[in-house]
Amino acid sequence: MEDYILQIKDLCVKYVTFDGVVSAVNNANLNIKRGTSIGLVGETGAGKTTIAKSIMKLIPSPPGVTDSGEIIFNGEDIIQMSEDKMRKIRGNDITMIFQDPMSSLNPVLTVGDQIAEVIQCHSSIDKKAAFKKAEEMLNMVGISSERINEYPFQFSGGMKQRVVIAIALACNPHLLIADEPTTALDVTIQAQVLDMMKELRKNQNTSMLLISHDLGVVAENCEEIAIIYAGEIVEYGNVRDVFKNFAHPYTKGLFGSIPKLNEDVERLTPIKGLMADPMNLPKGCCFCERCEYADERCRENKPGQTILENGHYVKCFKYDNKG
Repeated sequence: MEDYILQIKDLCVKYVTFDGVVSAVNNANLNIKRGTSIGLVGETGAGKTTIAKSIMKLIPSPPGVTDSGEIIFNGEDIIQMSEDKMRKIRGNDITMIFQDPMSSLNPVLTVGDQIAEVIQCHSSIDKKAAFKKAEEMLNMVGISSERINEYPFQFSGGMKQRVVIAIALACNPHLLIADEPTTALDVTIQAQVLDMMKELRKNQNTSMLLISHDLGVVAENCEEIAIIYAGEIVEYGNVRDVFKNFAHPYTKGLFGSIPKLNEDVERLTPIKGLMADPMNLPKGCCFCERCEYADERCRENKPGQTILENGHYVKCFKYDNKG
């Protein structure tokens, strides 16, 4: 297990609200190898960000409750860590790029102050040296160091995201969590930011968990992919295996909804129905109500993992020994 920088084992996270209990993550399992990148793909509300915040130990409590499971980082369980110890890891060994660069930056502090603050929190250097490092980080992400004393409102959306990436990579983290880092950007800037992240990751040998709705982005930037539905990893494997031989009906639906250049069709093929209500999940397979292959066994029992090839596994009765 020394090859893995992070291991998530049977993680269950719930939100206890006045309206009911939201089962956000259900027995999720995920392993990230050192120096590699894994994509986490699923619909809105599938539990992607909850998993990311669990790794960072940022689940608000209340209402969030980690019911069970382990998150092993470098041999230690994050769930059992004290807040003081986690504060030393967060921003230093593990960093996160949040979805919206507009709300990730403090509007009343200069970008230089915000980058230098992270550096000073995790290293014993003075403010002058921290600002020098902040200038280097700005140059590294393609922003002139002359703009170090400017405020976030003076930057475009793409440049704000570059500043957020500079903050995330300032302390040379071992693990970078990127939560839809390009959702708010146009296509051209999106490509530039992803290329820059790939280059910086390569130079610093940083592992990455990339959360995205875009299968194309995952194909370009990740070695492995995990498909999540209703808080559960339903298919996992390396990108080539999953893209060429996707197995789970939900994964099939995701690929079927992508427009193809070589096919002339009037409408795309969507996944019918709505995602399962996390307050009232089905007794059996969470996808059974939307699945064209579902039978009584699917509605009454939860499928286990079936390994297909080279670590590629799926949770579906179609592929078990009895199916």
